[in-house]
Amino acid sequence: MGEITRPPDKAALQPVSGAPGPLRLPDGRELVMRVMPMPADANGNGDIFGGWIMAQVDLAGAVLPARVARGRIATVAVNEFVFKQPVSVGDLLSFYARVTRVGRTSVTVHVEVYAERNPAQPVVVKVTQANLTYVAIDRDGQPREIPRD
Repeated sequence: MGEITRPPDKAALQPVSGAPGPLRLPDGRELVMRVMPMPADANGNGDIFGGWIMAQVDLAGAVLPARVARGRIATVAVNEFVFKQPVSVGDLLSFYARVTRVGRTSVTVHVEVYAERNPAQPVVVKVTQANLTYVAIDRDGQPREIPRD
């Protein structure tokens, strides 16, 4: 598991572009989901539970593989999962994904999660990244080949 830095350093709280200025979210990836964690998703210290974030990443990560597989899929592996910064109640989380591999029956996707925080002086922070593999399954839950065009 990745290391969680507490509190975040000033460099981590700069906009993604690296320079002060307007909010900038990543290019070259598809926005697949946005969600704002609520108080019920937090632990006693006010940070969002890692398991809640993992569940959201799994949901977001499934969007592109379901399109590629043209049907039902199931998570088969979490290949990497790194928590880079804590997430707080009120952060607006944006989940970006890109397909990194398409196999005979499986699709691997890379997901990055960014938090938009501090509405008075907005900044964007990369809080999580993960690589997950999904397998295309038939109505009986058995692996099936992914259609090729």
